[in-house]
Amino acid sequence: MRRTDVRSLRVIEKPREAEYPAYAHIYSDLLPDDGLILAHLENNLRSTKKFVASIPKARLLHRYAEGKWTIKEILGHIVDDERIYVYRALRFARNDSTELPGFEQDHYAQYSEANKREITDLLDEFALVRRSTIAFFKSLDNTALMRTGVANGNRVSVRALAYHIAGHELHHMNIIRERYLRRAPANCKRKRSRKTLAG
Repeated sequence: MRRTDVRSLRVIEKPREAEYPAYAHIYSDLLPDDGLILAHLENNLRSTKKFVASIPKARLLHRYAEGKWTIKEILGHIVDDERIYVYRALRFARNDSTELPGFEQDHYAQYSEANKREITDLLDEFALVRRSTIAFFKSLDNTALMRTGVANGNRVSVRALAYHIAGHELHHMNIIRERYLRRAPANCKRKRSRKTLAG
């Protein structure tokens, strides 16, 4: 992927706390207050693709605990979430006042069939969705970015949705590093490997 000169990208200031629900600060807080969200979306894509592609194939189906998603399912979830949040941003940017519903993420992950797909296929889809996301937010003027709407009972601004998408991805990459790829203690390696095969 060609690297974009950040000087050519527009500045979209980080949203204030009143522009997104309280729980979403865990995503927004992962991003710097430099206004370069479009550059971060692109750089995240590059680093995520490289990171996920480096994970051993057998590890992609690992669950660190019963009922948790596999790494493939996490990637599928990131793609689903991004599509939904861009759709919300589109509706609100076009000044659509219709209140939008939430979605059940575990239900989506269950029916995504991500575990049956090749990781290269999932990463290609992720890249296509991300390029579309960047193009969409790049097209919006300041008035559209500041419009708000209600989704899942929470009022949110369009620009806050862009930051949610970028921070949500970083959040899940951190979880993969901390909970899926940590080295097991020597006396637990054999037991963990059996669980991985069963997952």
